[in-house]
Amino acid sequence: MVEIKTQFDPNLRKSITSQKQVAVIPVGSIEQHGPHLPISTDSDIVTEVSKRISEKNRYFLLPTLNYGVSFEHSPFFNLSIKESTLRAILTDLCSSLLTNNIKTVFIINGHHGNQNSIKSLDVKLKKISKNKIKVFPLSYWHFMEREFDHAGFVETSLMLAISKNVKMKSAKKGLIIDKMSKQEIKKIGKIANKSFPKATKNGIWGDPTNATKKDGQRILAEIVKNLSKKCQTCLTEHSS
Repeated sequence: MVEIKTQFDPNLRKSITSQKQVAVIPVGSIEQHGPHLPISTDSDIVTEVSKRISEKNRYFLLPTLNYGVSFEHSPFFNLSIKESTLRAILTDLCSSLLTNNIKTVFIINGHHGNQNSIKSLDVKLKKISKNKIKVFPLSYWHFMEREFDHAGFVETSLMLAISKNVKMKSAKKGLIIDKMSKQEIKKIGKIANKSFPKATKNGIWGDPTNATKKDGQRILAEIVKNLSKKCQTCLTEHSS
């Protein structure tokens, strides 16, 4: 892994010139995660996932975009940017990478609300660059068996595995969908997309009370393994 922000210009340019490089842009958010997880949770997790993928495959790791589209968490705390703003930032970054002769980019997303911004970004950038850059937007939770949550068992376990900034004594059950029908889950999901507090009451989707560091380590390893494999598949299938 090469962490871009720590590099020195001459060495960095030489490395790019000597071989084809792949860049990773982690995208997170700043928003409430209940009383037991920090507001940086999404950014913290996607940073760790992206770091491990980059280490495993020797990719260039860019600094995490910590701000995302989290308006749905209002009136609970969130620092949000518009979908169009996030899309524009990512477009500019990928275009800048291309200017620096880095032609393959993985955008690793860590927040559900960012999905509309990264959707079809690969098509847009392909058109803008006249097919000179390949961009692959991927959301990390699609690469694990468990159903994703928000400040529930999965996110809490992951945070226990990577951070000491977790207050398990404050963990409380949130919205539990285990006994809901698919129709009910779909309905509550639509409400959550507009107002997460209205859907969950306390801002938590799932039950974090039984989360453990060991579970987090296992889930993280699973994500890194599957996502890394997906990245390599993308490179193989789209190699020219």
